[in-house]
Amino acid sequence: MRNVVLGFLGTQLDMGRRRRWKPTVSLVTHDGFPVDRLEILYDMRFRDLADIVRTEVQETNPQTEVMLRNLDLSDPWDFQEVYGKLFDFARGYGFDEDRERYHVHLTTGTHVAQICWFLLTESRHIPARLIQTGPPGREEDKAKFDLIDLDLSRYNALQQRFDQLSREYSDQLKGGIATSNPAYNALIDRIELVASNSNEPILLLGETGTGKTQLAERIYSLKLDRRRLKGRLVHVNCATLRGQDARATLFGQRRSFTGQAGTERSGLLREADGGVLFLDEVDELGLKEQSILLHAIESGRFYPLGSDSEVTSRFQVIAGANRDLRALTAEGLFRSDLLARLNMWSFRLPALRERREDIEPNLRFELDRAEKDLGNRVGFNTDARDRYLRFASDPGTPWPGNFRDFGGSIRRLCVLAPRGRITLAMVEDEIATLQADWRSAEADGDARLVREVLGEAAAEIDRFDLVQLAEVIRCCRNSASLSAAGRSLFAASRAKRASTNDADRLRKYLARFGLDWAAVSDEA
Repeated sequence: MRNVVLGFLGTQLDMGRRRRWKPTVSLVTHDGFPVDRLEILYDMRFRDLADIVRTEVQETNPQTEVMLRNLDLSDPWDFQEVYGKLFDFARGYGFDEDRERYHVHLTTGTHVAQICWFLLTESRHIPARLIQTGPPGREEDKAKFDLIDLDLSRYNALQQRFDQLSREYSDQLKGGIATSNPAYNALIDRIELVASNSNEPILLLGETGTGKTQLAERIYSLKLDRRRLKGRLVHVNCATLRGQDARATLFGQRRSFTGQAGTERSGLLREADGGVLFLDEVDELGLKEQSILLHAIESGRFYPLGSDSEVTSRFQVIAGANRDLRALTAEGLFRSDLLARLNMWSFRLPALRERREDIEPNLRFELDRAEKDLGNRVGFNTDARDRYLRFASDPGTPWPGNFRDFGGSIRRLCVLAPRGRITLAMVEDEIATLQADWRSAEADGDARLVREVLGEAAAEIDRFDLVQLAEVIRCCRNSASLSAAGRSLFAASRAKRASTNDADRLRKYLARFGLDWAAVSDEA
């Protein structure tokens, strides 16, 4: 195939002012790289120099065909002009890759031209490899010649460095915990991409205790490391914001509004300027506060309480919510325009019961954290560790408070451990404590949950059946399918049966109350 080289005329270098080395002429002097056609882009103001260079190239290597292509630039340092004209040049060129191999000479032209050549080549608007030349060294006869192929498959080491950096950022978002749940790891990888490349709001959804606050803090740290912000992280508990005092807390307050000394406040939005505003439990925010907050997020401007002048604060937003914001919007409890603004990037954090394979690494994490806080190392006896992990990983263990319940449980065991060892008896006591707490919390909700599904017919159900049915409904709502719910509900007895059909057992149980999967699952 014929080698074709495209390049700008070097208005300074091709005059030979640097050690009489002329980069364009030197292209045809390198053994092993024959130049069949050299196309020189020049400005009409330098036509005489272009003719001289063409003559020198032909005298140096008569086998090279030289073509002069006029490309006038009013300002060769104007990126928009240079890129636009080179883009038009590339579109009208008519590359024939079956017969010719194309190269772009990067050495000549302004820095702007060199950048534009690179961008157009990398994007394949120009199907070429890059050539970088340089003058010979003091003790060298031949000029330097480097052929650069932008096919990144040849740069595995470089790609591996990028991959390693991405993994480090993902580990940072996971708090250094070696998680193995595929769905969670994919979620973290996606959050890492968004946090590293976008300043748009991030909405973190999930049950209480799934780690929304910790993840928000790690996203902030990642953005700080990536130099996407310079300010601080301001944590706002929206559940505590109500009425006039809430507005003063968010937007600030002028002293003149009250006339009392010490009442002037900057407001949390001002404190978040240049940083991140974390709206924790944003689903608890009142409608009036939602309206004013929306304007502040979109415009970066708001009025402090008692002020006639707007102030400015630019911040990035991370919001966390326990409840379904779309359902709240349908009920008129959450503004649809605020949801649309916050929902640019939305991520649902899975519950602990959906990540049971990550319980063991989280156990190690909690033990390490307890060691730092308590000042002494605590470990499990082997039988105690096995018992706790079986309980924690069992499909029948609900973990309603998720990692908050889990972390609290490990902390209690560490505090009470004699001589730094957690025994089997301690684990049994802790399991009993957890189960009692969960039963107590669920008791009042059983009747409400069954009434929600059965309506007035719930009054005709015995208390014994009501408690059991409520547990079945909860399990169904926390499971992806009828089969998954059946496996969870019948986890103990299924091992003793010769043949199992958990889905059919559950279907027949629901039918006793006139129910089916659609009536009790989240799909209802």
